[in-house]
Amino acid sequence: MKEIKLFITDIDGVWTDGSMYYSEEGYQMKKFHTYDSAGVLFLTLAGIPVAIVSGENSEAVRKRAAKLGIEEVHTGIQDKVALIEQLLSKYNLSWEETAYIGDDLNDIKVLQKAGLTACPSQSADYIKKLTDWPLTKKGGEGVFREFVEKYLKEKGIFEDILNNYLKG
Repeated sequence: MKEIKLFITDIDGVWTDGSMYYSEEGYQMKKFHTYDSAGVLFLTLAGIPVAIVSGENSEAVRKRAAKLGIEEVHTGIQDKVALIEQLLSKYNLSWEETAYIGDDLNDIKVLQKAGLTACPSQSADYIKKLTDWPLTKKGGEGVFREFVEKYLKEKGIFEDILNNYLKG
C-alpha cells in the first residue's frame, strides 16, 4: 500500500449529493453529511492533512472546512492540477504521495496523476475506470469517510487510530 501524505478532496458530488439548492433570495446552500467529518478526524489522528480543491466558489465550503479545521481550502479553482502542484511544492510531496477523491469531468486530470484515487458510486463509468477504488457510497452519504477508512484499514492502522480516539 502506498504511503499517502496528503488527502485531497473535491466537494460537490463527493461531500454533497451534487445538488444545487437556492433560496428565494438567491442564496446557494449545500447539504453536507456529518459522516465525512469523521474522515477528517481519522486523518488528523493519523497525521495526514486534508486539502479541499473545488471548482465552485462557495462560502458554505469554506465555513464547513473551518469548522473541521481544514486549513488548505481552495474554492473557485478552474485548473485543479496547477493548484495541487503548488500544494505539492509547498509540502515537498510528489503526486504518488497524494490521495484524491472526485466524481466528475473537472476531476479527470487529477485522477490521472494522484497516487491513490477514488470516486463515489454515482460517478460515470468513465470516471470509475480512472480510479483505484470506485466506492460503494454516493456523494453526500459519507463517501469521503469511506475512502479514508478503506485507506487506513489497507495500511493496517485503522484499529489503532480508532482505539486511540476511544481512549480519548
